[in-house]
Amino acid sequence: MVRDIALAVPAAAPGLSRELEDRVYAGAEEATRFFMGDSDVQHALEKIVRPLEEDGISYAVIGAMALNAYGYRRLTVDVDILLTREGLEELRTKHLGLGYVQKSPGSKSLRDTENKVDIDVLLAGDYPGDGRPKPVAFPDPAEAAVRGERLALLPLSRFLELKLASGISAPHRLRDLADVLELIRILQLPEGLAEELNPYVQEKYRELWQAAQAHEAE
Repeated sequence: MVRDIALAVPAAAPGLSRELEDRVYAGAEEATRFFMGDSDVQHALEKIVRPLEEDGISYAVIGAMALNAYGYRRLTVDVDILLTREGLEELRTKHLGLGYVQKSPGSKSLRDTENKVDIDVLLAGDYPGDGRPKPVAFPDPAEAAVRGERLALLPLSRFLELKLASGISAPHRLRDLADVLELIRILQLPEGLAEELNPYVQEKYRELWQAAQAHEAE
């Protein structure tokens, strides 16, 4: 009996490695810099927007940086930019080798060699999520983007459509649905916004809207 009790006592947990501890503190430092607006990824955003603006290349900032712009403060380590194929070719022709390299051979995405940040490029006409044809596609930023003083974004409704279509079609993209849930909750978006969205994503938006209300009621 005594032996059984002794065997049931878990062994002492091994000590944390110095490498693991360093990663904890490095992550905290990076998060602090991000939310202070002084992280590598924010510098990379400012840097990539500059040549796009100067060269007149139509674009829209999407992904987590757009989430932050719309009020959902979420840490990220890369920049997502929507371009046309022609815009990407112009960007490559003029700026590859000048602070940018291809992310990998044959990739449409870039790597900012100064800030060590990936610039992930999404192309107008492609499909979010699983990449297969569906009623929602990445729009032409020349037609869809809305401009501010410092950058261009997609309207919130178009951005939500892309997030929802991605999460619906790709099981590995569930974070996109969580992002929509947080935007509904933080911005207090109305259920009726579903009527402004593509029918393909309306039901999922309403489902997430209901989930957001349940969260607020807790």
